[in-house]
Amino acid sequence: MNILQKISKARTSLSKSELKVADVVLADPNTTIRSSIASLARSAEVSEPTVNRFCRSLDCTGFPDFKLRVAQSLANGTPYVNSNVEPNDTVEDYANKIFEMTMASLEDARSNLDYHLIGRAVDALAQAKKIEFYGLGASASVAIDAQHKFFRLNTPVVAYTDIMMQRMSAAAIGRGDVVVVVSYTGRTIATVEAARLAKEAGATVIGITTPGSPLAQHCSITLGVETAEDTDVYTPAISRLVHLTIVDVLATGVTLRRGPDFLDHLKRVKDSLVETRFSRDIPPSLPN
Repeated sequence: MNILQKISKARTSLSKSELKVADVVLADPNTTIRSSIASLARSAEVSEPTVNRFCRSLDCTGFPDFKLRVAQSLANGTPYVNSNVEPNDTVEDYANKIFEMTMASLEDARSNLDYHLIGRAVDALAQAKKIEFYGLGASASVAIDAQHKFFRLNTPVVAYTDIMMQRMSAAAIGRGDVVVVVSYTGRTIATVEAARLAKEAGATVIGITTPGSPLAQHCSITLGVETAEDTDVYTPAISRLVHLTIVDVLATGVTLRRGPDFLDHLKRVKDSLVETRFSRDIPPSLPN
Protein backbone atom coordinates (compact mmCIF):
# COMPACT_ATOMS: atom_id res chain seq x y z
CA MET A 1 0.00 0.00 0.00
CA ASN A 2 1.51 3.35 -1.00
CA ILE A 3 1.73 6.21 1.49
CA LEU A 4 -1.28 8.08 0.08
CA GLN A 5 -3.51 5.04 0.39
CA LYS A 6 -2.08 4.45 3.86
CA ILE A 7 -3.08 7.99 4.88
CA SER A 8 -6.60 7.49 3.54
CA LYS A 9 -6.97 4.22 5.41
CA ALA A 10 -5.60 5.71 8.66
CA ARG A 11 -8.03 8.65 8.75
CA THR A 12 -10.30 7.15 11.41
CA SER A 13 -7.39 6.57 13.80
CA LEU A 14 -5.91 10.08 13.55
CA SER A 15 -6.40 12.89 16.04
CA LYS A 16 -8.37 15.96 14.95
CA SER A 17 -5.17 17.93 14.36
CA GLU A 18 -3.50 15.09 12.43
CA LEU A 19 -6.67 14.69 10.36
CA LYS A 20 -6.30 18.29 9.21
CA VAL A 21 -2.80 17.47 7.93
CA ALA A 22 -4.08 14.32 6.20
CA ASP A 23 -6.82 16.27 4.42
CA VAL A 24 -4.36 18.87 3.12
CA VAL A 25 -1.97 16.19 1.87
CA LEU A 26 -4.68 14.12 0.20
CA ALA A 27 -6.24 17.18 -1.41
CA ASP A 28 -2.99 18.05 -3.22
CA PRO A 29 -0.08 15.60 -2.81
CA ASN A 30 1.92 17.36 -5.53
CA THR A 31 1.99 20.57 -3.50
CA THR A 32 2.93 18.60 -0.40
CA ILE A 33 6.20 17.34 -1.87
CA ARG A 34 7.21 20.94 -2.62
CA SER A 35 6.21 22.27 0.79
CA SER A 36 8.29 22.92 3.86
CA ILE A 37 7.07 21.63 7.20
CA ALA A 38 6.21 25.20 8.17
CA SER A 39 4.09 25.83 5.06
CA LEU A 40 2.24 22.52 5.43
CA ALA A 41 1.55 23.33 9.08
CA ARG A 42 0.14 26.73 8.06
CA SER A 43 -2.04 25.20 5.36
CA ALA A 44 -3.45 22.68 7.84
CA GLU A 45 -3.69 25.28 10.63
CA VAL A 46 -1.70 23.11 13.03
CA SER A 47 1.70 23.26 14.69
CA GLU A 48 4.92 21.89 13.20
CA PRO A 49 5.20 19.23 15.97
CA THR A 50 1.73 18.00 14.90
CA VAL A 51 2.99 17.53 11.34
CA ASN A 52 5.99 15.58 12.65
CA ARG A 53 3.71 13.46 14.84
CA PHE A 54 1.50 12.79 11.81
CA CYS A 55 4.53 11.63 9.78
CA ARG A 56 5.74 9.30 12.54
CA SER A 57 2.26 7.79 12.86
CA LEU A 58 2.73 6.58 9.27
CA ASP A 59 6.06 4.91 10.14
CA CYS A 60 8.10 7.72 8.59
CA THR A 61 11.25 8.94 10.37
CA GLY A 62 10.23 12.55 9.87
CA PHE A 63 8.89 15.10 7.40
CA PRO A 64 11.67 14.67 4.79
CA ASP A 65 11.11 10.89 4.75
CA PHE A 66 7.37 11.46 4.47
CA LYS A 67 7.78 13.79 1.47
CA LEU A 68 10.06 11.25 -0.19
CA ARG A 69 7.45 8.52 0.16
CA VAL A 70 4.72 10.75 -1.24
CA ALA A 71 6.98 11.60 -4.19
CA GLN A 72 7.73 7.90 -4.76
CA SER A 73 4.02 7.10 -4.78
CA LEU A 74 3.39 9.73 -7.43
CA ALA A 75 6.49 8.84 -9.46
CA ASN A 76 5.65 5.13 -9.51
CA GLY A 77 2.39 5.95 -11.25
CA THR A 78 0.35 4.17 -8.58
CA PRO A 79 -3.21 5.39 -9.10
CA TYR A 80 -4.42 7.71 -6.38
CA VAL A 81 -7.69 9.56 -6.07
CA ASN A 82 -9.28 11.49 -3.24
CA SER A 83 -12.21 9.21 -2.56
CA ASN A 84 -13.54 10.96 0.53
CA VAL A 85 -17.21 11.63 -0.16
CA GLU A 86 -18.22 15.05 1.12
CA PRO A 87 -21.76 16.15 2.09
CA ASN A 88 -21.80 18.78 -0.66
CA ASP A 89 -20.63 16.44 -3.45
CA THR A 90 -22.76 16.40 -6.58
CA VAL A 91 -23.94 13.13 -8.13
CA GLU A 92 -21.12 13.43 -10.65
CA ASP A 93 -18.58 14.06 -7.87
CA TYR A 94 -19.36 11.04 -5.73
CA ALA A 95 -20.03 8.75 -8.69
CA ASN A 96 -16.61 9.57 -10.17
CA LYS A 97 -14.90 9.17 -6.80
CA ILE A 98 -16.35 5.68 -6.36
CA PHE A 99 -15.49 4.54 -9.89
CA GLU A 100 -11.98 5.99 -9.78
CA MET A 101 -11.19 4.55 -6.36
CA THR A 102 -12.45 1.13 -7.43
CA MET A 103 -10.28 1.12 -10.55
CA ALA A 104 -7.29 2.36 -8.57
CA SER A 105 -7.76 -0.35 -5.93
CA LEU A 106 -8.00 -3.09 -8.56
CA GLU A 107 -4.80 -1.83 -10.21
CA ASP A 108 -3.03 -1.63 -6.84
CA ALA A 109 -4.15 -5.16 -5.93
CA ARG A 110 -2.89 -6.46 -9.26
CA SER A 111 0.52 -4.82 -8.86
CA ASN A 112 0.92 -6.23 -5.34
CA LEU A 113 -0.37 -9.73 -6.07
CA ASP A 114 1.90 -12.52 -4.82
CA TYR A 115 1.78 -14.95 -7.74
CA HIS A 116 3.62 -17.64 -5.80
CA LEU A 117 0.87 -17.67 -3.16
CA ILE A 118 -1.80 -17.60 -5.88
CA GLY A 119 -0.15 -20.69 -7.38
CA ARG A 120 -0.12 -22.47 -4.01
CA ALA A 121 -3.80 -21.64 -3.49
CA VAL A 122 -4.71 -22.91 -6.97
CA ASP A 123 -2.78 -26.15 -6.33
CA ALA A 124 -4.61 -26.70 -3.04
CA LEU A 125 -8.02 -26.01 -4.60
CA ALA A 126 -7.32 -28.21 -7.63
CA GLN A 127 -6.44 -31.16 -5.37
CA ALA A 128 -9.17 -30.61 -2.77
CA LYS A 129 -11.63 -33.36 -1.91
CA LYS A 130 -14.12 -30.69 -0.84
CA ILE A 131 -14.11 -26.87 -0.88
CA GLU A 132 -15.97 -24.60 1.52
CA PHE A 133 -16.23 -20.80 1.31
CA TYR A 134 -16.94 -18.72 4.43
CA GLY A 135 -18.04 -15.08 4.41
CA LEU A 136 -20.09 -12.81 6.65
CA GLY A 137 -21.72 -9.46 5.94
CA ALA A 138 -20.45 -7.95 2.68
CA SER A 139 -18.07 -10.91 2.29
CA ALA A 140 -21.05 -13.28 2.17
CA SER A 141 -21.78 -12.24 -1.41
CA VAL A 142 -18.18 -13.11 -2.33
CA ALA A 143 -18.51 -16.58 -0.79
CA ILE A 144 -21.76 -17.22 -2.68
CA ASP A 145 -20.22 -16.03 -5.94
CA ALA A 146 -17.26 -18.34 -5.32
CA GLN A 147 -19.61 -21.29 -4.90
CA HIS A 148 -21.25 -20.35 -8.20
CA LYS A 149 -17.84 -20.30 -9.91
CA PHE A 150 -16.42 -23.47 -8.38
CA PHE A 151 -19.41 -25.84 -8.45
CA ARG A 152 -18.79 -26.38 -12.18
CA LEU A 153 -15.27 -27.69 -11.53
CA ASN A 154 -16.24 -31.24 -10.47
CA THR A 155 -15.35 -30.75 -6.80
CA PRO A 156 -17.99 -30.72 -4.04
CA VAL A 157 -18.33 -27.08 -2.95
CA VAL A 158 -20.53 -25.12 -0.58
CA ALA A 159 -20.71 -21.57 0.76
CA TYR A 160 -21.62 -20.83 4.37
CA THR A 161 -22.70 -17.33 5.37
CA ASP A 162 -24.10 -18.24 8.79
CA ILE A 163 -21.87 -18.17 11.89
CA MET A 164 -23.19 -21.41 13.40
CA MET A 165 -22.97 -23.34 10.13
CA GLN A 166 -19.40 -22.13 9.64
CA ARG A 167 -18.36 -23.32 13.10
CA MET A 168 -20.03 -26.72 12.80
CA SER A 169 -18.73 -27.38 9.32
CA ALA A 170 -15.22 -26.20 10.24
CA ALA A 171 -15.15 -28.61 13.18
CA ALA A 172 -16.31 -31.51 10.97
CA ILE A 173 -13.96 -30.89 8.05
CA GLY A 174 -10.85 -33.01 7.47
CA ARG A 175 -7.50 -33.40 5.76
CA GLY A 176 -7.60 -32.97 2.01
CA ASP A 177 -10.40 -30.41 2.30
CA VAL A 178 -9.94 -26.69 1.65
CA VAL A 179 -11.67 -23.80 3.38
CA VAL A 180 -11.51 -20.33 1.82
CA VAL A 181 -12.31 -17.57 4.32
CA VAL A 182 -13.11 -14.10 2.98
CA SER A 183 -12.87 -11.06 5.25
CA TYR A 184 -11.65 -7.56 4.44
CA THR A 185 -10.71 -6.60 8.00
CA GLY A 186 -9.76 -10.08 9.18
CA ARG A 187 -10.86 -8.99 12.65
CA THR A 188 -14.36 -10.49 12.88
CA ILE A 189 -14.21 -12.86 15.86
CA ALA A 190 -16.60 -15.48 14.41
CA THR A 191 -14.66 -15.61 11.14
CA VAL A 192 -11.31 -15.99 12.88
CA GLU A 193 -12.70 -18.73 15.11
CA ALA A 194 -14.07 -20.66 12.11
CA ALA A 195 -10.67 -20.50 10.42
CA ARG A 196 -8.97 -21.71 13.60
CA LEU A 197 -11.36 -24.66 13.93
CA ALA A 198 -10.91 -25.65 10.29
CA LYS A 199 -7.12 -25.54 10.50
CA GLU A 200 -7.09 -27.52 13.73
CA ALA A 201 -9.31 -30.13 12.02
CA GLY A 202 -6.62 -30.60 9.35
CA ALA A 203 -8.02 -28.57 6.45
CA THR A 204 -5.99 -26.21 4.31
CA VAL A 205 -7.27 -22.73 5.11
CA ILE A 206 -6.92 -20.01 2.47
CA GLY A 207 -7.58 -16.46 3.64
CA ILE A 208 -8.52 -13.59 1.35
CA THR A 209 -7.94 -10.83 3.85
CA THR A 210 -5.69 -8.07 5.15
CA PRO A 211 -2.08 -9.23 5.72
CA GLY A 212 -1.11 -9.50 9.38
CA SER A 213 -4.72 -9.58 10.57
CA PRO A 214 -5.92 -12.02 13.27
CA LEU A 215 -7.50 -14.11 10.50
CA ALA A 216 -4.24 -14.31 8.57
CA GLN A 217 -2.58 -15.88 11.62
CA HIS A 218 -4.88 -18.90 11.33
CA CYS A 219 -4.52 -19.41 7.55
CA SER A 220 -2.31 -21.89 5.74
CA ILE A 221 -2.15 -19.49 2.77
CA THR A 222 -2.97 -15.78 2.97
CA LEU A 223 -3.82 -13.88 -0.20
CA GLY A 224 -3.24 -10.41 1.19
CA VAL A 225 -5.51 -7.66 -0.10
CA GLU A 226 -5.45 -4.10 1.20
CA THR A 227 -7.70 -1.30 0.01
CA ALA A 228 -8.04 2.26 1.27
CA GLU A 229 -11.62 2.30 2.46
CA ASP A 230 -13.33 3.23 5.69
CA THR A 231 -15.41 0.26 6.77
CA ASP A 232 -16.41 2.04 9.99
CA VAL A 233 -18.49 4.53 7.97
CA TYR A 234 -19.22 3.13 4.51
CA THR A 235 -20.33 -0.32 3.45
CA PRO A 236 -17.17 -2.02 2.14
CA ALA A 237 -17.69 -2.14 -1.61
CA ILE A 238 -14.21 -1.68 -3.04
CA SER A 239 -12.68 -4.62 -1.17
CA ARG A 240 -15.64 -6.79 -2.19
CA LEU A 241 -14.94 -6.13 -5.87
CA VAL A 242 -11.23 -6.87 -5.37
CA HIS A 243 -12.12 -10.10 -3.57
CA LEU A 244 -14.48 -11.12 -6.40
CA THR A 245 -11.63 -10.62 -8.85
CA ILE A 246 -9.32 -12.78 -6.73
CA VAL A 247 -11.99 -15.52 -6.77
CA ASP A 248 -12.11 -15.28 -10.59
CA VAL A 249 -8.31 -15.67 -10.72
CA LEU A 250 -8.46 -18.77 -8.51
CA ALA A 251 -11.34 -20.35 -10.47
CA THR A 252 -9.54 -19.75 -13.76
CA GLY A 253 -6.37 -21.25 -12.34
CA VAL A 254 -8.16 -24.40 -11.24
CA THR A 255 -9.86 -24.68 -14.64
CA LEU A 256 -6.49 -24.52 -16.38
CA ARG A 257 -5.11 -27.16 -14.00
CA ARG A 258 -7.91 -29.49 -15.13
CA GLY A 259 -6.47 -29.45 -18.67
CA PRO A 260 -8.04 -29.06 -22.15
CA ASP A 261 -10.18 -32.20 -21.82
CA PHE A 262 -12.12 -30.47 -19.04
CA LEU A 263 -13.44 -27.87 -21.50
CA ASP A 264 -15.99 -30.38 -22.82
CA HIS A 265 -17.48 -30.59 -19.33
CA LEU A 266 -17.70 -26.79 -19.03
CA LYS A 267 -19.29 -26.57 -22.46
CA ARG A 268 -22.00 -29.07 -21.45
CA VAL A 269 -22.77 -26.99 -18.37
CA LYS A 270 -23.01 -23.82 -20.44
CA ASP A 271 -25.09 -25.48 -23.16
CA SER A 272 -27.60 -26.60 -20.54
CA LEU A 273 -28.65 -22.96 -20.19
CA VAL A 274 -29.48 -22.39 -23.85
CA GLU A 275 -33.10 -23.48 -23.52
CA THR A 276 -33.66 -21.12 -20.58
CA ARG A 277 -33.17 -17.98 -22.69
CA PHE A 278 -35.03 -16.24 -25.48
CA SER A 279 -33.26 -16.35 -28.82
CA ARG A 280 -31.46 -13.17 -29.86
CA ASP A 281 -33.17 -13.38 -33.28
CA ILE A 282 -36.72 -13.98 -32.08
CA PRO A 283 -38.47 -11.34 -29.97
CA PRO A 284 -40.04 -12.79 -26.83
CA SER A 285 -43.74 -13.53 -26.90
CA LEU A 286 -45.04 -12.12 -23.67
CA PRO A 287 -48.59 -12.64 -22.29
CA ASN A 288 -50.98 -9.70 -22.66
